[in-house]
Amino acid sequence: MKENEAQTIRLLPWESQGGKPCYVLGDGNGYVSRLADNIESVQLGMADELLGHAADLLADQKVTGPELHFLASRLTESLRDVRRVAESRGSRMTGAAARSADG
Repeated sequence: MKENEAQTIRLLPWESQGGKPCYVLGDGNGYVSRLADNIESVQLGMADELLGHAADLLADQKVTGPELHFLASRLTESLRDVRRVAESRGSRMTGAAARSADG
């Protein structure tokens, strides 16, 4: 990385084994950043598919309690992932705006 390139701290879309957030420091173009971009894309795609499945399941008048519980569990996991993506992207946008104002 060149001296004049800005480094940012990015929240990654996964946690440590202990459940703590993981971060990467860099310019956003390295291997870990690209891997994070790919994982975020998969997570957002899965959330979109899950929403479609949820709509179909909720429209079914014969849906069972265990099916609804399973759906709620998957929606909770997906919402957690999407929130982390939004938090990560929001902090990067704020950092980019601050760097633009300084430059």
